[in-house]
This record gives sequence, C-alpha cells and structure tokens, in this order.
Amino acid sequence: MTTPVPPAHDAYAALRVPDFRYYVLNSFLITATLLIQEVIVGYELYKITHDPLALGLIGLAEAIPFILLSLFGGHLADRRDKKRILQISLLVIMLGSVVLYLAFRPSVAGQLSEAMRLVVIYGVLMLIGTARGFYSPASSSLKPFLVPRELYANSATWSSSFWQAGAIAGPGVAGFLYAALGFDNTLLVVIGLYVICFIFLSLIKRQTAPTVTNSASASLGLWDSLREGFAFVFSNRIVLYAISLDLFSVLFGGVVAILPIFAEDILRVDAAGWSFLGIAPVLSNGQLIVPPAVVLGFLRAAPSVGAVITMLALAKFPPTVNAWRNMLLAVAGFGVATLIFALSTNFYLSLLMLALTGAFDSVSVIIRQTIMQLLPPDHLRGRVAAVNGIFVSSSNEIGAFESGVAASLLGTIPSVVAGGVVTLLVVGYIYTRSKDLFGVRLT
Repeated sequence: MTTPVPPAHDAYAALRVPDFRYYVLNSFLITATLLIQEVIVGYELYKITHDPLALGLIGLAEAIPFILLSLFGGHLADRRDKKRILQISLLVIMLGSVVLYLAFRPSVAGQLSEAMRLVVIYGVLMLIGTARGFYSPASSSLKPFLVPRELYANSATWSSSFWQAGAIAGPGVAGFLYAALGFDNTLLVVIGLYVICFIFLSLIKRQTAPTVTNSASASLGLWDSLREGFAFVFSNRIVLYAISLDLFSVLFGGVVAILPIFAEDILRVDAAGWSFLGIAPVLSNGQLIVPPAVVLGFLRAAPSVGAVITMLALAKFPPTVNAWRNMLLAVAGFGVATLIFALSTNFYLSLLMLALTGAFDSVSVIIRQTIMQLLPPDHLRGRVAAVNGIFVSSSNEIGAFESGVAASLLGTIPSVVAGGVVTLLVVGYIYTRSKDLFGVRLT
C-alpha cells in the first residue's frame, strides 16, 4: 500500500477564479485612485493652510459619516445585492471628485476665498466617507462568496496584496501627477480611473444577493440586527483582540496623515542623483532639492512597497501557522519601526522604516482577514465587516485626526514617538490577556 501524495500548495489558486480576479483588480485600482486623490488633497490643504490640524481634519471629515453609517451599511450588505451597493457607492465617490474638479479649475478657484475652498474640500471628504460607509462592508462581505472556503486564506493574501499594490501605485503616481498636471487635471485622471473601477465591478457575475433568507436573524429589526453583529465580535476573543491590536496600532502609531510635514519641512532631499527620473529640482534656501510633492509620493508609497514584498512571500509561506504569535510580533515590529522613523533625519532610513511598517502591518492584515473570513457565519458577514470597519478602517481616519492634533500640541516628531510607545504598550497588555490563543490554528 502506498501513501497518497498530498497535492502541492497552489499559491495562485484564488486568482484562478474569474470573479475573484475582477474583485482584486477593482480593489487595486480603487485603492490607488482614492490614495491619489487623498495625497493631492492633503498636499493642497497643507499648501493653503500650513497647519497640521488641517491635515488631521481630513481624517475626521471622512470618519464621522463612515462611523455613523457603516453599521447600517453592513445591515444592507446582508440583505441586498452586494455588487449593486458597491456600484452605487462608487458613483457617489465619483461625484465627489467631479465637484472637486469643477471647484478647483483655475477659472473658478481664483474666485473662491480660502475658507470656501476648505469648505468644498471637507464637504467632498464627508461625501466620500458617507459612500465608504456602504462600500466597505459590502466589499468585505462579498469576498467570501467569490471563492470556495478552502481558498479563504489564499484569497485573503491575494486581496491584501492587490490592495497594497494599489497603495504603492497611488501615492507614488500622485506626486508625479501633481507636479506635472496640477491639482485640477490630476482630478480628471482620478475620475477616469473610477470609471474603470465601475467596469471591473460590472464584470463580476457571481450571485451577490443574500443567500441566507430563512435564518432567525432575517426577521430581526434594524437595531436588533446591528446588535447581533456586535454580539458576535465581542463574544469571540480572537476576533476582538485582532481588531483591537489593529485599532490601537493604527490609531496611535500611524504617521501617514502628517507625512506632508515630513516632506515639506523635515526631510529635505538633495536633488543630486535624481535626474535620471526626469525630476526637475526646486531651489530652497540656496539648495537644489527634490520637489516636496515627489518626496511625499515616495514616503506614502514606502509602507505599501514593504507590504507587497512581504505578501508575495506570505502567499507561499502563509503566517496563519502560529497565527497569534505572528500577529503580536508583527504589531510590535510596527511600533519599533515607527519609533525609528520618528527619530530619523535621513530620507533613505525613513523610507526603509516606513517600508518595514508596511511589511509588519501586512502580516497582521492577512491574519485578521483570514479570521474575518473563517469565523463569521454567512448571514452575519456584512454586519461583522461593518463592526470591523468601525474599529479598524475608521481608525485610519480617526488616527489621522489624532496625528494632526498631537502634532499641533506636542510637535511633529514627539507625537510620532509617543504613538510608537503607545503601540508597544498595547501589544504588551494584549499579550498578557491572550496567551491561551497561541495554540489557535487558522489553516
């Protein structure tokens, strides 16, 4: 008798499913496009105000409607066609970009006061936050319906990889587009990219309407339905602790929102050696330097470069063996890299530390996404995704506000140091509360 040979691990298994390919292509492109818009809006705001708090308010403007509507968005995602929700939400996001373009054309922008320009920017950001309150839970709850259950871990790795690839391309391209085309014409590119995203969503053929219609939760009212999603999260310790780790590390340790300050005022990059990229230097205090908008693009892209390199390795060597140990180590590494970035005055060391924050974050993201795909039952996916969105996705925006306020009160560098220290303290606390989770296997 011969022992059967187990099938070889197929690192590309999820990508062989056509609907999943359209899903991740849309994820890549909408992530890149949103970040192009975010980078140019943030830089335009800092040029107008030179106030760190103005950058923090970007996050708050998006977070408030997102938090208020995300639970209802999850409720709808469990009861309506998820693809249709994504398409409508994308059209609303596109509308916001059109409003920005019309308001910031040179013939119009010159007639608007500074206060009016700020009102338009923050108003559009709130509109985008509103749309994301529906888009995010629908997107998260759609993904498990596109691949077989045995491919959940593989699909989590690839969806995270495409998301991170978009997060590389968006900020990197944004700096060059802004320098070459200006704010208004870059928005035209953004609008065109949103149209392509809509096409990718339309190509998904899999049934995305709710498949569980006879469960007890189907008869619940709105508030009881939302409470059911919260109850699942708070009753499952590994879900709760995974969300909490991500929440506090991003909330206090994230530096993305205040990177325009580092690009404009702290990391002055000598233009020598950059001519091969076709970058025209600018004169500042008698020194030829790389344009701050281009420096910002590199800084914003660095975390995602680190994340994608790591995720390509993780597709072959998934971190879900010893998952909880890997989760705690990854978040601790994120905190240490943040501390070194805060103290660095060398552009290349700063880039490396930002890349490491992305690398460590990618490990925790894959583990958390696998948890979120494996554990919630189908009829709760939208609501659990919404709760996850409130505590994790919105932490990016609330974290941006926290970064702006802290930088205003403490100074830019001390605020980032404090964030790294808080991240390490949170990891230590959750470690003492979750030692029994070290034996959990997600494979």
